[in-house]
Amino acid sequence: MNERHIKWWTPHLSRNFDMLAFGDGRGLPLVLFPTSFGNYAQSKDFGLTEACASLVDSGRVTIYCPDAIDLDSFYNKAIHPADRMRTHNAYERVIVDDVFDYARREGSCGRVAVCGASLGAYHAANIAFRHPDSVSHLISLSGAFEISDFFDGYHDENIYFNSPYQYLPNITDPWKFNHMDIILGTGEWDNTRHESLQLSGILNSKDIQHWLDDRKWCGHDWNYWRDMLPYYLSTI
Repeated sequence: MNERHIKWWTPHLSRNFDMLAFGDGRGLPLVLFPTSFGNYAQSKDFGLTEACASLVDSGRVTIYCPDAIDLDSFYNKAIHPADRMRTHNAYERVIVDDVFDYARREGSCGRVAVCGASLGAYHAANIAFRHPDSVSHLISLSGAFEISDFFDGYHDENIYFNSPYQYLPNITDPWKFNHMDIILGTGEWDNTRHESLQLSGILNSKDIQHWLDDRKWCGHDWNYWRDMLPYYLSTI
């Protein structure tokens, strides 16, 4: 695969930001988030991007792997929970303003696909639901969508509007997701299976079309995700 390391300074975080890109801008632009404690190289290191090599090489997809800052936001117990969420919101601006813009310009398209595994699926889903005009596809691999434990019992408006389990049941305009292809992948051995089932239930209650792929003999680890992601991409 054609692999590129892209680095820039972003004012949203006042720091340099790293991303790996696989492909040459052709096909579906897919923004692939790391899991907990991961960075921009994690999906490469665990073979997830290589599992999609044939799709990349044939021009069906270009994969963008941005860095993550979960250690500075959700996991940062040294700062107040409100500041953890403010840091997360700054990260979201990097993704929406910088990463999405880069992928759209390369692909000459209006929307991008988003994907992640575990906590990375939370990032993908939350951004997709908050910015539906920018997202064409959402692919969740063993999603971990419940974030309340990160904030030590503290709650405010920022946390509410970044918690899909909280804000999605109250939306009044579910039609804005009609264009989006949503895939929720999980399995019988997945320790966050209940979270995918809960999200699917909320989407069903709002008549938001999606595919809940609840697999046999499938758990919460990279070997399962290496099977799931290329299969889901092949259906698009």
